[in-house]
Amino acid sequence: MPKKDYYEILGINKDASTEEIKSAYRKLALKYHPDRNPSNKEEAEKKFKEINEAYEVLSDPEKRSRYDQFGSAEGMGGFDFRDFQGRGPSDFGDFSDIFDSFFGTRTRRREERARPQKGADLRYDLEISFEDAAFGKETEIEVPHWETCPVCQGSGAKPGSTPQTCPDCHGSGEVRTTQSSIFGQFVNVQTCRRCHGEGKIITEVCSNCRGTGKVRTRKVVKVKIPAGVDSGYRLRVAGMGEPGERGGPTGDLYIVISVKPHKLFKREGINIRCNTTISFVKAALGGEITVPTLEGNVKLKIPAGTQPNTVFRLKGKGIYKIGTKQRGDQYVKINVEIPKKLSSEQKKLLLDFAKLSGEDPDTIGEKGVFDKIKDAFNQNEG
Repeated sequence: MPKKDYYEILGINKDASTEEIKSAYRKLALKYHPDRNPSNKEEAEKKFKEINEAYEVLSDPEKRSRYDQFGSAEGMGGFDFRDFQGRGPSDFGDFSDIFDSFFGTRTRRREERARPQKGADLRYDLEISFEDAAFGKETEIEVPHWETCPVCQGSGAKPGSTPQTCPDCHGSGEVRTTQSSIFGQFVNVQTCRRCHGEGKIITEVCSNCRGTGKVRTRKVVKVKIPAGVDSGYRLRVAGMGEPGERGGPTGDLYIVISVKPHKLFKREGINIRCNTTISFVKAALGGEITVPTLEGNVKLKIPAGTQPNTVFRLKGKGIYKIGTKQRGDQYVKINVEIPKKLSSEQKKLLLDFAKLSGEDPDTIGEKGVFDKIKDAFNQNEG
């Protein structure tokens, strides 16, 4: 095992004074504390251990003298650094306990633990139809719900009994141990393991909630979905989350909307699009067609000479903008259907049309398909 140079770890000379050792330690402890290095916590913990180990030795005159004499921790005649009040550098528990003891953050953390805490928020995924998203809807959902136990009123204790003061921490929620350092006596504070920081323990458990202070139920919630919502939209229902801790407020319920795709319509913001197909005759001559909308079928006039992929707008037939009366439009794209099978009469009429349009009948149609029709066409001309 490589030998450790405690002076090098703290970045000080071998003749460093007590104040220099103390100053170096404080700077490095602040720099490498794991709580201040969340992105590289493992490496910070390793470095923090080395810093504390070096400080424990060099801050104690007797230990420093023996270290200087033997040159390494491994060659000190069996000296165990863990005899620092029976604890080694890695036995201080959470690194934050050491840091808090030296730099005074423990009081703030204790106050934070003692404060009422808001309950956790809950999420519910709700799938709705395309039409409901467009026009809004009021519906009911059933959600799992944690609420304060009605029997013990959230205390976790059997009715008629009360939680008792924890005998280990005497109600403080923390256990303190005194340790010696170059600063003199300092207090190391840790969360009480027996009461988990609550300061009280339950001797007689509530049979309804089994000591948790909460019971799980299912609750029906009325939900008003506004017109114009889309997938990913969140609705907040205040007070329908989990109950708080130590008298804190209840969390909220967030309903996340998912909209089913529509077989005809595609949404683009507050507008919608759809396709419809007409015959090539109606495209050429014009006419009237029936078009589906979100509110039923409507009539649409097709001008003569309408080309494939022409888009018509139906004003105000789209989706409402959330929280307003503004409504988008519907866009209808025209597909022109070309018949795949024609009767002889239909083919002859098309050849007549081609000739009238100035086209050469000999260049129209698949080879052999119109031969008989062309012959009949020529005979009629004769």
